[in-house]
Amino acid sequence: THEELCRFLARESESVVVSVGYRLAPEHKYPAAYEDCLSATLHFLQHLQHYGVDPARVTVCGDSAGGNLAAAVSQSLAGSSDLPRLRAQILIYPGLQALDFNLPSYQQNRGVPLLFRERAAFYMLQYLNGNATKLEQVLEGSHIPVDIKLKYSKWVSPD
Repeated sequence: THEELCRFLARESESVVVSVGYRLAPEHKYPAAYEDCLSATLHFLQHLQHYGVDPARVTVCGDSAGGNLAAAVSQSLAGSSDLPRLRAQILIYPGLQALDFNLPSYQQNRGVPLLFRERAAFYMLQYLNGNATKLEQVLEGSHIPVDIKLKYSKWVSPD
């Protein structure tokens, strides 16, 4: 789905672009996609010389679920001393939180195609466990215990 864009980015930036074809939900539940992306990134970082890539110029990027995966891979590699440090991460409308689907951005964009609020929650459930039977509870916010909501309210709240 992203081959044309990847080719464009590679050509225009004169860069090597690696696009990971990771396993998709709901057939492959979490953490399959993450494991695929991490494995591909590790392999690439360990073999940069084979691809003629400067170790100081490696960036990870992803959009939507891929943005989530790029962020997770970046976090996993952040403390690694035996691999080159990532120069940057580019996250394009990433799915980064599933605590609250009632935040202002979800409310303001609830009817904006392509990823409606309900659809975002549905796909998050598909990604995590392949089962969307708890969709209403997730949309209401009752899927997160109160103590967890309080713990993270500094970062995830309408304020």
